[in-house]
Amino acid sequence: MSDIDLPGVELYRQRRLRKEMQSREISAVILTDAVNIRYATGSRNMQVFTSRNPASRYAFVPAEGPVVVFEFTGAEHLSEGLATVQEVRPARTASYVASGPHIQDVEREWAGDMADLVRERCGDGVKIGVERINPGAAIALAEHGFEIVDAQEPVERARSIKSPGELDCIRASLRATEGAMHALRSNIAPGLTENELWSIFHQHVIAAGADYIETRLMTAGSHTNPWFQETSDHVIEPNVLISFDTDVVGVHGYYSDFSRTFHAGPDSPSARQRELYRYAHEQVHHNMAMIEPGLSFREYSERAWDLPDEFAGNRYYLSAHGVGMTGEYPYLYHRQDFGAFGYDGIIEAGMTLCVESYIGKPGDAEGVKLEEQIVVTETGTELLSQFPFEDDLLG
Repeated sequence: MSDIDLPGVELYRQRRLRKEMQSREISAVILTDAVNIRYATGSRNMQVFTSRNPASRYAFVPAEGPVVVFEFTGAEHLSEGLATVQEVRPARTASYVASGPHIQDVEREWAGDMADLVRERCGDGVKIGVERINPGAAIALAEHGFEIVDAQEPVERARSIKSPGELDCIRASLRATEGAMHALRSNIAPGLTENELWSIFHQHVIAAGADYIETRLMTAGSHTNPWFQETSDHVIEPNVLISFDTDVVGVHGYYSDFSRTFHAGPDSPSARQRELYRYAHEQVHHNMAMIEPGLSFREYSERAWDLPDEFAGNRYYLSAHGVGMTGEYPYLYHRQDFGAFGYDGIIEAGMTLCVESYIGKPGDAEGVKLEEQIVVTETGTELLSQFPFEDDLLG
């Protein structure tokens, strides 16, 4: 969609974050998560690299006033022209790789720089939200007299409600990913390795403008059960199932997250393969159908599809989850897991959710993974993912 108003989307996201900060009396947040920096500022740079190199890139976002991006050395130009960023400074990378035995000195210097900025823009002793920084740097910042809190809550709550412009970005990401999935499906052939087949998807999705794929979850045959076995050099045998979860950080930085299961052929699927597929299809569609604004997370869990006992041991770890620029708040749990892991809340219009199913009996040869991506509307839901299901597996 060439008519997407990206500057408008970026300003909406920053306003959402600031509203959540203000409601919690947080004067500023210091963001180090690469996806959250992009959410709050629209600025992007080496997301995978900066996610694993502490303080190589970060952003200072006050509840009011100018936003400062601390950019990786030599990349200051990447934030030029963004209405959401008023200043760019060089980052002080606080990692052992960059600082060696001087790491503690660098952490104190980092904290001193940030403390000066906070005092200048927000005042003394204020509440600051911090995420994913070295413990030494966080401790040093607290020693300057600020109240340090976790930035996750305001960021996640901000990200959970999408604007119409964000939904346009999500649709564009999904259409590009679906095109790559069609290319993968048309190239399925026994004798290929999982890696070879997955690489076809990867090539097409990157060519369409995606950033990267967050996981390696395309497996075949015995590698489909249990789930979460990674794509490998395992050879795809005739007539096995091939299960795939996209997990694409896609066009405009928005997550494209749906799952499908295919049959390798050349023969027709077996009765058991069809049975597994129909169970997964039923679970996803039952749970999608009951989602509506105002439904509590607990009510969702209580009304969700009854998972047959034979599949409970290998069930997917949750029933549905939020999705935006990556997976996000909220997590919606199965009934049997709500007491141990669940938390309550309200499904709201504007939330985008992925509804999950994994059906695989412990000890069985294969399993089926299906998932759909939806947006909650004022009256119910709208399906966002449009890739078809398999008629031969539905039977």
